[in-house]
Amino acid sequence: MKIPTIHGYIDRRILINFTADPKAVEKVVPFPFRPKIYKDKAIVGICLIRLKNIKPKGLPDFVGVNSENGAHRIAVEWDENGETKSGVYIPRRDTSLKLNTLVGGRIFPGKHYHAKFNVEENNGKYHIDFKSSDDTEILIDATETNLFSDKSVFETLNNASDFFENGDLGYSPNKDKFDGLRLKAYKWEVRPLDVLNVKSSFFENEEIFPKGSVKFDNALLMTNIEHEWKSEIDK
Repeated sequence: MKIPTIHGYIDRRILINFTADPKAVEKVVPFPFRPKIYKDKAIVGICLIRLKNIKPKGLPDFVGVNSENGAHRIAVEWDENGETKSGVYIPRRDTSLKLNTLVGGRIFPGKHYHAKFNVEENNGKYHIDFKSSDDTEILIDATETNLFSDKSVFETLNNASDFFENGDLGYSPNKDKFDGLRLKAYKWEVRPLDVLNVKSSFFENEEIFPKGSVKFDNALLMTNIEHEWKSEIDK
């Protein structure tokens, strides 16, 4: 699916990151993808992103739309033309914007579930939760901090930043193929978050991920990022 280059602003983006048992993740990730392994762990997570002035590049900002969105992500690799490529596989997307649920898979990549978002942000503190049309639920309470978690598999903020910056190409399922979309951030800057509470009914679903196979690792924050999305070749 080819869409025009999309331009807008990431007003706020929180990456909630988990480590996972690679064998459990292998059952979720379809061919040609496979889990990308970091220190013997698969890396999965959720992107909670508020987008502003989203529209085809070249049009004025006032025609753009705003929305809260959630994307479940799995870091993956695949073989292409004799090379190993990397990015993320996105098994589901949730959005506050009904337009996305209507045109997802035709204009925007992948099916979108409509969700009711509750967002509170004040003095570096963040509460975000949503419940989607199929009862999938997410919740996070977090506070900005200068210290990256010393319990993270990534060990340093730079290691985590590099890993997720390299996952700028995402593929979403769309009927019998996968739609590819690459994020081009005009700058890449992440800050650590101290997470007080986090829940995900998707990653806590023991029919998909056996008990103990997914463990929270860290969370990162991005704000005020101008960006573009560009279509990639579908798979």
